[in-house]
Amino acid sequence: MRSLLRINQPCIGKEEIEAVTEVLKEGLLTDKSGAGPQVLQFEKAFSKYTGAKYAIAVNSGTAALHASLMASNIGQGDEVLVPSFTFPATAGAVLLAGAKPIFIDIDPKTYCMRVDLIESKISNRTSAIIPVHLYGLPADMSAIIKIAGKSGLTVIEDAAQALGAEYQDKKIGNIGDASCFSFYGVKNITTGEGGMITTNDAEFAEKIRRVRVHGEERPYWVSTLGHNYRMTEIAASIGTVQLKKLPTFLEKRRKNAEHLTKKLQDIKKLDLALEPEGSKHAWHLYTVRMRGANAGKRNRVVSKLRSKNIGAAVYYETPVHLLPLYRKYASQKTDLQETEKASRQVFSLPIHPMVKQDHIEEIAKNLERILTKN
Repeated sequence: MRSLLRINQPCIGKEEIEAVTEVLKEGLLTDKSGAGPQVLQFEKAFSKYTGAKYAIAVNSGTAALHASLMASNIGQGDEVLVPSFTFPATAGAVLLAGAKPIFIDIDPKTYCMRVDLIESKISNRTSAIIPVHLYGLPADMSAIIKIAGKSGLTVIEDAAQALGAEYQDKKIGNIGDASCFSFYGVKNITTGEGGMITTNDAEFAEKIRRVRVHGEERPYWVSTLGHNYRMTEIAASIGTVQLKKLPTFLEKRRKNAEHLTKKLQDIKKLDLALEPEGSKHAWHLYTVRMRGANAGKRNRVVSKLRSKNIGAAVYYETPVHLLPLYRKYASQKTDLQETEKASRQVFSLPIHPMVKQDHIEEIAKNLERILTKN
């Protein structure tokens, strides 16, 4: 391996370049309503793919989360249940909405929110739950939906890493009250930057559409608070092409994950990525766990892999509740032990569509050699 095999990278071909060129020639780069012809086409295709009745395109995954909270009337005085073992945007969207994030520990095998802890965290201020489908593996949505239903809570799925995943034969994007996707440069599909919200609620969808254009009901008639969360026509044109390629991308990720699992299954120092019965992993990241390791030992292994031009990476070395901005929202005696333990032990390996079978062989061979010496 001569050049660095990155942990993830976009798969862009001539079709995306041609789509962008066509938009540039036509001259409509962004529609003021947020729903130009390219955006509408992308939304329609995305709705069909996920099975959700409505898909609303926005300009980032974070915008999708924030807009969903705003459309759910969640704000000052409200609490929202979130995991800490994820990217900070999930909790950040809660703060942007004026609400308070309440952190919940993770299942040590799936790295998703522990459903048996949810009810103990619900107060009379709790308004929503945001489960994160981490690394592309769905959270336990049937249990989450059941708990939310009993307490009257909104369920907003953070599906930024989970496009293409399935839970109990339903596509992610067609389960909770809303699902939020990201099309950042290294996600399963990309628009450069971009996001999508799916829902089956017509009223909620209309609220989202207003939020993304400054709260306008019609041009220059503002009835609610909103933002400029529009997706550009250029981004949407890329998204439509990428979505057509998604099944191929997912199949390559799955084959790479299966091959890597087969190659690593005899290494006793590792717990490998899993796919529970009833779930279909989107394999955004292939994450392994060093048994009993501390962060220093894990980091040395990652560093040695990178010295071999294998782009191993750590997600997430510092849990959200330990970041300076969020420490005040966690209890003094933390009840997030599994989150903190995972942050010291896990690391991810490349399995994206650009990874070839000989790359998988190289990853496994080097990792086994490094672990044998450590």
